[in-house]
Amino acid sequence: MTSSVVRATPESVPQLVASAAALFAEDGGRRDPYLDLSWPRREGPAYFTDLVHRNDSQCLLALSATGSPIGHLIGRIRRADPLRPGAVVGVLESLRVDPAHRETGVATALTEEFFAWARESGANQASVTAYAANESAIRFYRGRGFAPFELTLHAPV
Repeated sequence: MTSSVVRATPESVPQLVASAAALFAEDGGRRDPYLDLSWPRREGPAYFTDLVHRNDSQCLLALSATGSPIGHLIGRIRRADPLRPGAVVGVLESLRVDPAHRETGVATALTEEFFAWARESGANQASVTAYAANESAIRFYRGRGFAPFELTLHAPV
């Protein structure tokens, strides 16, 4: 892998926004007719600026050998609650790698960094949500130790 993973800074928020917008278009835009594709550009700057300053979140950028952004990962810590008092969960909220850099270890490097951070932050498990139709994402996550836990079903009304 000729890329690097760095922690995002307030100055790199525009790169997070651009990567999130691409993820919305590539993934949710094809799989969810109700997804607001304008959310990253409209709400993303404030959302990601808040996250890069928080201790309970992690914003990572993958950079090419030339320093160009080629992907991102957003992670958060969900503390134990009354329903699951023993669970501190590292939530992998968002992951994307530019199509030209997929299958090169970039997503694995981002995910390994996320797992290390989640452990250091006290998490005892991790979770991720993927569209059921995104078979490549599900295959990737299963290869990193994720297994089905809950299932959300939708029906038109």
